[in-house]
Amino acid sequence: MSNSGSVIVVHYHEVWLKGRNRRFFLGKLFTALRQALEGIPVRRIEQPGDRFLVRLGDGARVEEASARVERVLGIAFYAVARPVEHSMEALCRAAWEEIEPLRFVSFAVRAKRSDKSFAPSSMEIASGVGRHLLERLRAQGRDVRVQLKDPELTCYVEITPGPALVYARRIPGAGGLPANTAGKMMCLLSGGYDSAVAAYHMMKRGAHMSFTHFYGTGARPGESSLHVASGLVRQLVPYQYQAKLYRVPFEGIQREIVRYAPENYRVLLYRRMMLRIAQVLAGRERALALVTGDSLGQVASQTLRNLVAVDAVAKKVIFRPLIGTDKMEIIATARKIGTYDISSEPFHDCCPVFMPRTPALYASAAELDEAERKLDIEALVTQGIRGTTIEKFHYAGGQVTAEEPQPVANAERPAALPAAKAGASASSKERSAIA
Repeated sequence: MSNSGSVIVVHYHEVWLKGRNRRFFLGKLFTALRQALEGIPVRRIEQPGDRFLVRLGDGARVEEASARVERVLGIAFYAVARPVEHSMEALCRAAWEEIEPLRFVSFAVRAKRSDKSFAPSSMEIASGVGRHLLERLRAQGRDVRVQLKDPELTCYVEITPGPALVYARRIPGAGGLPANTAGKMMCLLSGGYDSAVAAYHMMKRGAHMSFTHFYGTGARPGESSLHVASGLVRQLVPYQYQAKLYRVPFEGIQREIVRYAPENYRVLLYRRMMLRIAQVLAGRERALALVTGDSLGQVASQTLRNLVAVDAVAKKVIFRPLIGTDKMEIIATARKIGTYDISSEPFHDCCPVFMPRTPALYASAAELDEAERKLDIEALVTQGIRGTTIEKFHYAGGQVTAEEPQPVANAERPAALPAAKAGASASSKERSAIA
């Protein structure tokens, strides 16, 4: 539907808690709205009081504009309002057109008047419009009542310096904080349901995410996990407008672990190597922390002791936003944000390769150090970085585009990887590799 002159009313909530920093967050939210609506005719975006008004221009499609606003982080709810002239007759007529198709048993009218030149007070407007609606509803034989506290439906009337706005259907927004307000993080993106949902949760807190995906090279044609990882980033990038996906070949590293390390520790050692490589790549992005999709006790590698033992090699803070959630909660969020179907596609996951028959459940950091004693940690990390390619994604004009993957520049020896002495112990190699 093309509707010249329509107005989208955007309300935020958490930003109001920011005190003296509120201007910074509102500026970020304004920028996000402008970026999200790029390519749609917009007359202007203004901020009267505690909300934004997006005034659409000629030819703007309301449905498309609404769909884009729905993914802007920091919005509590929004509504497509009917703009009308400043008169009680026009307000009553618009309010009736707004609520007449809806079904409810109790309602209220809330009025806010930022333009004081309109004579009736907010209370008088709410009372007058409410009386008109009740009379028309009763004339239709509908059993409804006015209920000022917790009504089933609320009709909103806002008197602005421009047209008056009337709406009754509030649509939940993405919530959280505006994009790119909390610093950079690196997400270890597996391709499954969990890590994409974890990234989304941190995006909602204002973090800008880059992604590292470890993939196996032994899958049959069409089964590589790379297409799944790319699909997940494509789905998530509209929340923050640009993102990088680091693609790390991992099967050669796994074969070295299988060759030299005890079988029951394999998966934990895979995860240690992933952390080491991811935090080197995080350094390239100036990311302050890592993000994973771990949920406590969900699989053998995610018992509390195993998580602690794996984390012992990390120099960066690791955030696990799903640590206390169950699989059903994670899948529900994946469906909501559109990553569920992508993660459900068949692909070759590198972690189950060479899966131990009896994986360790309660490893210690010392045990994993000993299990890595024969591994050349520095060489394996360098091998992973050297084989890494970067895929860059951009969201603009309602479309996601991706650049062709390129090799990581200057990957011969990462600056964070000084040479280790021959025959050094595993723990000393770790300190060199992740300094």
